[in-house]
Amino acid sequence: MILRRLIRYVTIGLAVALAGTSVYAAGFNDEQRNEIGSIVREYLLNNPELMREVLQELEKKEAAEDGAKQKVAIKDNADLIFRSSLDLVAGNPNGKVTMVEFFDYNCGYCKRAMPDVMRMVEEDKDLKLVMKEFPILGPGSLVAAKAALASKKQGKYLDFHLALLGHEGHLEADSVMEIAKSAGLDVPKLKADMETEEVGNILEANMSLAQKLGIQGTPAFIIDETLIPGAIGYEALSASVKQVRDRGGCKVC
Repeated sequence: MILRRLIRYVTIGLAVALAGTSVYAAGFNDEQRNEIGSIVREYLLNNPELMREVLQELEKKEAAEDGAKQKVAIKDNADLIFRSSLDLVAGNPNGKVTMVEFFDYNCGYCKRAMPDVMRMVEEDKDLKLVMKEFPILGPGSLVAAKAALASKKQGKYLDFHLALLGHEGHLEADSVMEIAKSAGLDVPKLKADMETEEVGNILEANMSLAQKLGIQGTPAFIIDETLIPGAIGYEALSASVKQVRDRGGCKVC
């Protein structure tokens, strides 16, 4: 798709240069189009670096457009992102800057990001962390997410959350329950609470919100107006929080 658009733009640009704007405005006949096509093909074969340059500029333009759309989506859904009553919160619940994470317990990059996230919470006493369960990697992920949400009723969400993310290997129903037992949870109660309407509503709300924001993978972080995909590391996350503070604080978080 991008390549087709690229060729179209180059074709138009060369056509204008070669044929003149008056001829272009009047349109080309079949013979002229064939001739222009041959000229464009020869020019691109002789100057392949042009394709790379134009493609890079096109990607920059599309990235900027996507970023602008994401900022609008974040602003329009700010209450659901940063201040939902369904949210699970760590760090300072009254922190002046909020960082949101969408994650999946079977996501290797989420496991890699966990120490960085917890380090930020421990070192930054004015940071609020909002955790959004986003189980997109299969049935085991869904079981883990439901169990984690249900563990809140036993006051063990954060400990269980860290234990699940710290597990080596793919999580399935049996391994989730083994971890729950090791974490001191009442497993029969946990299983019952997993099927409550509240747990279902939270997951449904998170899925809907992710769709509105264009989030398709994990982890995904939101810091004020900025959506950050991937496990970018402690330094980059901290720099994003600092940038928010340096410009006067949150605009929407």
